[in-house]
Amino acid sequence: MRNNALKIGNIELCSRAVFAPMAGYSDLGARYLARLYGAGLTTSEMVSAKGLIYDNKETKKLLDKTEIETPFAAQLFAHEPEILHKAVGLLPDGIDIIDINMGCPAPKIVKNGEGSALLKDPALAGELVAAAVSASARPVTVKMRLGFENGDFVADKVARVVEKAGASAVTVHGRYREQMYSGQVDKKAIRAVRDAVGIPLIANGDVRSVKDYERMLEETHADGVMIGRGALGNYRIFADISGKRVDRTEKEDILLQIEFLKREYPERIVVNLMKSHVSAYASGKAGVAKEIRDRVHHATNYAELLAIVDEYFAN
Repeated sequence: MRNNALKIGNIELCSRAVFAPMAGYSDLGARYLARLYGAGLTTSEMVSAKGLIYDNKETKKLLDKTEIETPFAAQLFAHEPEILHKAVGLLPDGIDIIDINMGCPAPKIVKNGEGSALLKDPALAGELVAAAVSASARPVTVKMRLGFENGDFVADKVARVVEKAGASAVTVHGRYREQMYSGQVDKKAIRAVRDAVGIPLIANGDVRSVKDYERMLEETHADGVMIGRGALGNYRIFADISGKRVDRTEKEDILLQIEFLKREYPERIVVNLMKSHVSAYASGKAGVAKEIRDRVHHATNYAELLAIVDEYFAN
């Protein structure tokens, strides 16, 4: 396993393991815990470039970060270079890296020609990167999948195009858009992208343990590893990877996430967001995981949510 530091442009990360941007999951509290436990980089949830231009308050709120999130990346989605260029120019201070989403498989994103739909148009992908690079001195990165249709591997070609356009790094999720989140990650395909470009490559997909992390680095020759679903309810994975010790209980982690969300959202939204997070923590509770998920699914307020946390998660 490689131990040298991962550097993206002029930004050096403290760890080669980074926390993935996930809509509805990588909120302030989740990112704080990931960084606290040793993640080398955290990234905002997916942010609409048009939303920034139209000064949408909810869109701008997604760019808020915690006091320990340095470096911090903003992930933007767009399909028009001129829109992306303008949005990048509106980003606030405190954003260290700009990431362009070319991997989201959600139908509503793909329908607009954004996310993984960009894999069908490498030239446009390059134009988007060039637009972002020309608008800011910050490093620009790209997160993508192997291709759009199953078996139609284009990530190596797209990676070369975005590298030429000025991208400082590329993250590859080892699945095709049609797979969504099913099936196994194709590490050989990720390795092919690694061999196609000279910029740093971060491998993503199905990393849930230190062994998975080490195997991903070994088999793909990646410069770093992005961990998403495998970190939910298990932010200690970053501490395990870095050898860092943080003495906290699961209950403390859950309550901290709630406190961060309460800064941003009303009670109803906080409770709904925490249903997914508490369900993720429940995965480690043999015998009662389904019971916890069922109960949290029906929670409607803070009192009910906290009662579940008190009952099932130790101090």
